[in-house]
Amino acid sequence: MEKKLEKKEFRQYGAYGIIIKDDKILLIKKNGGPYDGKLDLPGGTIEFHEKPENTLKRELLEEVGIVVKKFKLLDADSVDFEWEFNNLLIDGHHVGIFYEVLEFENNIQSSLNIDEVNDDSLGAEFYSIKKLNKTDLSLIALLELEKLGYKLK
Repeated sequence: MEKKLEKKEFRQYGAYGIIIKDDKILLIKKNGGPYDGKLDLPGGTIEFHEKPENTLKRELLEEVGIVVKKFKLLDADSVDFEWEFNNLLIDGHHVGIFYEVLEFENNIQSSLNIDEVNDDSLGAEFYSIKKLNKTDLSLIALLELEKLGYKLK
């Protein structure tokens, strides 16, 4: 008889940067969490008392190595997911505030170590949107690409 997993609610509130140049999008390689092994938008959790635009700047520095200089609010939306973790069935609701990053400084870091500051990005690089498969992407990245009008395989 199959053991039924205990269900637990999980809410994620994050701010994310979208950088698209020449039909290529900047994505991070995710390490850990419900999007482990997927390509995801750079960004992350809005800390207590932190403004979303400050989250954007902090997370892109941590996960990509860039200093965001100019940005504009693009969208806010959410996705739902289920994830098995530590004998629990996580019923997740992921809310994102999305910014178009217009200007940044520093070089994009294609390889990063996981540490106390950066807990989930293995580095970032530009990916051809036309070559991406839906199954390669986090749900939140897929949502925004489709809302921007991109048709993915």
